Amino acid sequence: MSMVSRAKPAPFVTAFAVAATLVLAGCGSDDSATAPTTTAKATSATAVPTGERKAAAVTVDVDDMKFSPENVTIGIGDTVTWKFSDKAPHAVQGIGDKAMGINSPIFDKGEWSYTFTQAGTYRYLCTLHPEMRGTVTVQ
Repeated sequence: MSMVSRAKPAPFVTAFAVAATLVLAGCGSDDSATAPTTTAKATSATAVPTGERKAAAVTVDVDDMKFSPENVTIGIGDTVTWKFSDKAPHAVQGIGDKAMGINSPIFDKGEWSYTFTQAGTYRYLCTLHPEMRGTVTVQ
């Protein structure tokens, strides 16, 4: 009888060990999928130490029915300020899921700023004049 009792737990323990290994392996693959992103960010931070780089501010003029400059390239943590000084009212609205946070009120005069915290390309337009478009590239 002792032999039978010992034989029954072995498959259960083996099955548990296999299941635990699969679960941990699944978690490991999620971590490894994230790891390259983290490593890439760490590499970027090493290439340009955060202690030496100060956040920059870039201004986009909104005048004469256009964004000027239309395309800007900035670093992570930099801020873009749109200065409105046209005769017509304007706004800034991100295009696509990634740019959803870019959403200014409508301005006749004044300015609005947005700080970019993730690398990527952010397209935007004026909600009142959709032909007015611009791009912010964050590196």
